Amino acid sequence: MRVPLSWLREYVDLPETETGRDVQAKLISAGLEVETVEHLGDGLKGPLVVGRVLTIEELDGFKKPIRFCTVDVGTANGTGEPQEIVCGARNFAVGDKVVVVLPGAVLPGGFAISARKTYGRNSHGMICSSDELGMGDDGTKGIIVLPPETEVGKDAIELLELIDEVLDIAVTANRGDCLSIRGVARETAVAYGLPLRDPALLDVPAPNAYGYPVKVSEPLGCDRFTARTVSGLRPEARSPIWLRRRLQKVGMRPISLAVDVTNYVMMELGQPLHAYDRHLVQGTIGVRRAEEGEKLVTLDGVERRLHAEDLVITDERGPIGLAGVMGGANTEIADHVQPEDGMDTAAQAEAGTTDVVIEAAHFDAVSIARTARRHKLSSEASRRFERGVDPEAASAAAQRTVDLLVLLAGGTAEAGVTEVITPSAPHTVTVAADHPDKVAGVEYGRETVVRRLQQIGCDVYGQDELIVTVPSWRPDLLEQNDLAEEVIRLEGYENLPSTLPKPPSGRGLTHRQRLHRRVGRALAGAGYVEAPNYPFVSEQVFDQLGLDAADPARRVVKLVNPLNDEEPALRTSLLPGLLGALRRNDGRGSHDLALFETGLVFLPREESRAAGHLPVDRRPTDEEIASLNAVLPEQPRHVAVVMTGAREQAGWWGKGRPADWADAVEAARAVAREAGAELLVRKGQYGPWHPGRCAELVVVADGTERVVGHAGELHPRVVKAFGLPARTCATELNLDAVEEAGHGTPQAPGISTFPVATQDVALVVEETVPHADVEAALREGAGELLESIRLFDVYENAEQLGRGRKSLAYALRFRAGDRTLTVDEASAARDAAVALAAERTGAELRS
Repeated sequence: MRVPLSWLREYVDLPETETGRDVQAKLISAGLEVETVEHLGDGLKGPLVVGRVLTIEELDGFKKPIRFCTVDVGTANGTGEPQEIVCGARNFAVGDKVVVVLPGAVLPGGFAISARKTYGRNSHGMICSSDELGMGDDGTKGIIVLPPETEVGKDAIELLELIDEVLDIAVTANRGDCLSIRGVARETAVAYGLPLRDPALLDVPAPNAYGYPVKVSEPLGCDRFTARTVSGLRPEARSPIWLRRRLQKVGMRPISLAVDVTNYVMMELGQPLHAYDRHLVQGTIGVRRAEEGEKLVTLDGVERRLHAEDLVITDERGPIGLAGVMGGANTEIADHVQPEDGMDTAAQAEAGTTDVVIEAAHFDAVSIARTARRHKLSSEASRRFERGVDPEAASAAAQRTVDLLVLLAGGTAEAGVTEVITPSAPHTVTVAADHPDKVAGVEYGRETVVRRLQQIGCDVYGQDELIVTVPSWRPDLLEQNDLAEEVIRLEGYENLPSTLPKPPSGRGLTHRQRLHRRVGRALAGAGYVEAPNYPFVSEQVFDQLGLDAADPARRVVKLVNPLNDEEPALRTSLLPGLLGALRRNDGRGSHDLALFETGLVFLPREESRAAGHLPVDRRPTDEEIASLNAVLPEQPRHVAVVMTGAREQAGWWGKGRPADWADAVEAARAVAREAGAELLVRKGQYGPWHPGRCAELVVVADGTERVVGHAGELHPRVVKAFGLPARTCATELNLDAVEEAGHGTPQAPGISTFPVATQDVALVVEETVPHADVEAALREGAGELLESIRLFDVYENAEQLGRGRKSLAYALRFRAGDRTLTVDEASAARDAAVALAAERTGAELRS
């Protein structure tokens, strides 16, 4: 919300010495987030005056149209002679009043004006547009043309109110009252302890039977509808300069007088309004829910298919407006064109609107918010309705609009006043007088609490227990803690004492948290970069990953109100986000990439149940928390890595090497080591991985094997679907499952003082026999003396080994903890290992 300081001063008598920065500090102390203070006209220096165009000469021979003008600026130039100016704009004519900047002036941005020769003529100054003066968009995209009655030679800086300060306030969702000058003025008055001149305090006539007919069929969606009629407006009437400048300062574009007035009153009082061309409205104005499939062309020219929950404004033809969001094009206020003799009624209407029906209504916040999001149509009106509008301000806003139209367009306010109201009682809250003291830990006292609540508009009764009637413009004050917050913020958050909590000894990170940190440090130490991603995915991503139709990973939890309609589901895998990050970085020139992420995935439960509401007046019991957790999706923590490009860079030290499936497997082993778990690696086949280069990752927990993930090279189809570099590799592990299979706290390795005995064996097996099976048999057969086993060579040669056979060479390390092993002991252990491998896998010692 942009708030001009000059407009704010109309309702609060701020000291003359107060600057925008001073007001900003006061409002921030009161709890409003004032982001910036814009200094309009900063660096602007005159002379800047009003001139009248005397002559225009078209200059030929240039790439763009150029005009040589003489302009009467009165005595502002010191001579009284016409000012000669070269200008490229074409939206003005002889006799028009324009804004002229004379030599010696400085425009915003430090642009100094001087006499100079251009396009073969001497130009003494410049005819200005709104952009050049920093005024904002005025809709003309050209030179400022002033009303004919503007005095020649008048100071344009003062006329156009070019010097001002504008506060830009980030209004939170609960403070809809501050989306108006009235609301900000109220906060300013409280902050300074000054009285407020409330612009909504107007004499409003009582409703009567002569007003425009209105029928509200949906009282829950529209609890108040005020209609007023003004007739006899001059179609040629234009918004005065002061009105247009105020709209520009708050960030709105002037359009036409009737529209500008409704926008002005909305910014002033916070009540959205709409003006209908009375000649284009047929019959009674109604408010109802739309019928499924109804269509409406809104003011932005878009035909919208309506939903059954949409609240619409209608006449006897059907919808004429999307309630609280945007009006319809079929009753749009027509701008003025000169009427001709013999025009029919429709043509006369197009010549300019003369009679208007003004709507000031109060709509349900939730209904308007859903409609705006459903149609992707956010407007100034919907922003206010969904944050809360003062229902009591509707009649005052309608009256203010009528007064301005009569004043500025010469219209007549008709006597009829329509008000359709659904009766409702004001909201009251009972709160202990010392409740704010308990919340803040500060002793404010009853008098301070009552005074502060009265300052924001509450009616307060009672002594130790206060009965507080909330003002109509603060729908966010629902319960006692809301009232406590008001007292605390007005007394100043900066006055709250800073008390550091005293944590009991022995507290710290949980075992699970420490494991997650160790895993992150281990992967970072191995050269991976952490890349957290959003947990939202589209269901089409599972097709890109090549998952089977019956794969459990395709069952997702869908969001009711997703941030992005294209990604409405919660992820069941970390790979989509990581692969997207890898693709973006590769596309920006980083081709050697190794990324990792640890995060939750979301798996729906078999039975879908609704969650209950936890109490807020006490701590929930363990049973209540357990019942809530029981309906939430399962959320195991996964860890995933993706890599492409060079794993080791080439240089003077030697050749580098690309990342491959072995690096993906090693990343999984690094995670398992941090968890103290033994990871079994064997051939696998799953979804996005290449079937011949995919490792299945297995842990043993409570004597049962459990597949916890996969690692290897991605399938070429997946690489193509995601737009990834060739031979991209990936790993994904269920970190919680790995943790369960681990030994808890990692144990430091034992250091033996006795020497190691190394025995190498080469076993010939069928090529279909997995290395993991051979290794498992060797490990079991070698017994307790085996310290480690490592596969160091794989050899395939049909001539020497036979077709379909391979040789696996292992290095076995034997060591005893209490003695030096003899050669016979080491050889016996090796022979036992080979014998068991031969029995289980058909392995033969290679001669």
